[in-house]
Amino acid sequence: MNEIFFWVVLVVFGVATATLAVYGLHLYVLLVLFRRRKGEKCETQSSVIESFLRNSDRESWPVVTSQIPIYNEADVAVRVIRAVAAMDYPAAKHEIQVLDDSTDHTRVLIDGVARELQSAGIDVRVVRRPTREGYKAGALAHGLAMARGQYVAVFDADFVPPAGFLHKAVPLLEEDEGIACMQGRWEHLNQDESWLTKAQALGIDGHFAIEQGARAWNGLMMNFNGTAGVWRKSAIDDPAVGGWSGDTLTEDLDLSYRAQLAGWRIDYCLEMGCPAELPGTISALKSQQRRWATGSIQVAVKLLPRIWRAKLSFAQKLEAALHLTHYSVALWMLLLALVARPMLLVFDEGRLFSHDTFWVAWSFILFAAFAPSLVYAYARYSLGGRWSGFRVIPSMFVLGCGLCVNNTIAVVRGLYLHGGEFVRTPKSGSDANQAQRSSYATMQGQMWIIELALGIYSAISFVIYFTQYSRAFSFFLFMYAVGFTVVGWMSRPRREHVTLDRPAPVVGLLGSNIPATDPSASP
Repeated sequence: MNEIFFWVVLVVFGVATATLAVYGLHLYVLLVLFRRRKGEKCETQSSVIESFLRNSDRESWPVVTSQIPIYNEADVAVRVIRAVAAMDYPAAKHEIQVLDDSTDHTRVLIDGVARELQSAGIDVRVVRRPTREGYKAGALAHGLAMARGQYVAVFDADFVPPAGFLHKAVPLLEEDEGIACMQGRWEHLNQDESWLTKAQALGIDGHFAIEQGARAWNGLMMNFNGTAGVWRKSAIDDPAVGGWSGDTLTEDLDLSYRAQLAGWRIDYCLEMGCPAELPGTISALKSQQRRWATGSIQVAVKLLPRIWRAKLSFAQKLEAALHLTHYSVALWMLLLALVARPMLLVFDEGRLFSHDTFWVAWSFILFAAFAPSLVYAYARYSLGGRWSGFRVIPSMFVLGCGLCVNNTIAVVRGLYLHGGEFVRTPKSGSDANQAQRSSYATMQGQMWIIELALGIYSAISFVIYFTQYSRAFSFFLFMYAVGFTVVGWMSRPRREHVTLDRPAPVVGLLGSNIPATDPSASP
């Protein structure tokens, strides 16, 4: 065996497995941190909320501006606007901004529901811009300039905030002036729609029931998740923070870290649940994952140098690095799948694998690899779902392996791409009672061919490892084979519904009292 090839394969395998082990162990640490502070923190937050609601006069509550950024969301636009308008907050103290960048008949639907709500005495304004400059970040900044609220709540189009959402966020922000943002927990409207949504729901529960609480309640840096959270307007406007920026695809993550670098804190409330729609198709999920993966790496490139130079503890810096680079896990997983066959030659050489130390190391890696299963299952348990999460773990593993190619490409793009178009994830209006298809088509490419090829490659590797070498490692190859094959097959080009991403008809605009280029007009 060529000496250079031998060491290249060995180094790639070693670095990939070691890096994945680090991220796995990191999950164990977050689980411990979450359990250590959960009881005390939840009790304190509940006490603050109850005291505020009991002792304060509703008419003295601070003004809140709820921003709803929308771009061609005909299936869900009316639903979210009605839900935000139905939140229990003094009418004179609640301003609703519908930040509409739509170019299709979503505009007509928004105008109609806004007029209806206005006639009922609700403060709703439709804000439109001449262009989509800055995409979501640009829309939020544009609306912020004319917002009258001391606090600014943000709800994406696929969210349905409950009536009491502001009852939890506002008291906690009023109690501590150092908090820039109070983030709520995402719940799920269509969790039981399919195995795809069940797997997503478990992963999201792990993030919100474990990771966010562990960070926020232990003095570590965390992020606003772009929706279902309430910002202090003065924190966004702080010159040291710099406001919303569209130079990354995850403007929420970017603003969060800049605010914390400027001395503000971001907190999290586990009881601030806000239901949202999960992507119901693999193409919609891939689109969402590409944006999140590219954007998080963009923020890492942009801010990690500042973070490591800042006056922060080593624990804060390390956690920030692991957090911002978490999507690189896809790259390391893909590399492991690719070097599986070349590693057979290393096995044949017998130059490493005969040593007991290797098998000790491999046992350690298996322990780290079990972290997602335990942490996410515990997350579901902590939310009252008992240990039902374990039943969904196989689906989550299949999905995670299958998305490796999609997310790896996105991670690489994040290393060199500045800004980029904010491609919204198509929503359908699905909920717990009815699954629906989105009216919007999603971009389809040839990635599915690569995924199917990798599925076949991993299946062959699995058979060889299972029959001749290591059955322990063959388990991962089996998951790769199933994941790549399933995701690739589901991603193959198929005829979709006709897209509604087209300019709104002239009659629709003329029938509205809102000029398309007037950013401050309301119906």
